[in-house]
Amino acid sequence: MFKLLKRLKFLKTLKNIVMGNLNVIHEVQVIYKRPVINQMEKIKCSNDMVEVFRKLISEDQIDLKEFFCVALLSRSNQVLGVSTVGSGTATQTVVNVREILQLSLKTNANGIVICHNHPSGNLKASDSDIALTGKVKEACKLFEIALLDHIIITSEGYYSFADNGLI
Repeated sequence: MFKLLKRLKFLKTLKNIVMGNLNVIHEVQVIYKRPVINQMEKIKCSNDMVEVFRKLISEDQIDLKEFFCVALLSRSNQVLGVSTVGSGTATQTVVNVREILQLSLKTNANGIVICHNHPSGNLKASDSDIALTGKVKEACKLFEIALLDHIIITSEGYYSFADNGLI
């Protein structure tokens, strides 16, 4: 009998905790990785940017599912921070352009480079990749933030929109 009463009291307490927390709305928190100041890399070409993104997307994950990342750059193309803003399945990921802009504004970035991987190993940009690039570019333009490149990486190589004249 004592165990039953103790269990009922526990369940009632648990219910009160859960029901009380249902009305709580937490503030949205935007997080990005900020490099140590003396380790801030200066980007000179798309290959430099690929190396930054390869540090973010691990080798053991690059062929499993898609990740979408953004690098935030200063006026002199130093990396202010990098963040994974989406991850999905083996064939797609959901990207929120608003989150990319929030990070850009929070870090006072003058330019950004976006990147995602193709687990299939195909380096060809899809129609949706091209459409998303245009959408991000237009959104950035409103805030005078330059979209410098969109890079597709695989375990074997990369494709740069900027190097191929698509940005």
